[in-house]
Amino acid sequence: MFTGIVETTGEVLAVEDDEGGRRVRVAAPFDVEHGQSIAVDGACLTVEEYSDGWFSLFLSAETLARTAFDRLREGDRVNLERALRADGRFDGHVVQGHVDATAEVTGIERVGDDWEFRFSIPEGCGRYLVEKGSVTVDGISLTVAGLADGEFSVAIIPTTYAETTLSTASVGDPIHLEVDVIAKYVESLVEGY
Repeated sequence: MFTGIVETTGEVLAVEDDEGGRRVRVAAPFDVEHGQSIAVDGACLTVEEYSDGWFSLFLSAETLARTAFDRLREGDRVNLERALRADGRFDGHVVQGHVDATAEVTGIERVGDDWEFRFSIPEGCGRYLVEKGSVTVDGISLTVAGLADGEFSVAIIPTTYAETTLSTASVGDPIHLEVDVIAKYVESLVEGY
């Protein structure tokens, strides 16, 4: 499990197509271990190999089909978060690292010292988005600020902007979207009533 509090960004060092998927090597300034779960742009992936300052991951065909990782290139930056330790501080919200869909950046506007980002709402995800509810965008725990016309908006503070890949985002870019898992469980539980 993750919290959506991005620890750092990492640079993609290599991308190599492999049988049944793709292998990616990422530079990271923290220690990892073989088999460790790490959220890369919000997708929970498993460390296969590592050395000082880098780790590698395998992206399965399923992962490539559900994410925008087919566009991942050497030199790209990605948001990174290691899984939450049982005794860790819980600062964001419950994030599984299971990408529900890819969405698109539809607007970016500077508002004083902050930014307003707007994203498309992919088919089937709208019912899980509520104003002031939690949402995960590229692994970042955010609060839905508004909903209108097939889009949702979030307010981005300077720290989040500076310490994540949002600072390099442009209109039209794809993003990984994970809706609130609690909303999905509630829906599942009440379906029979």
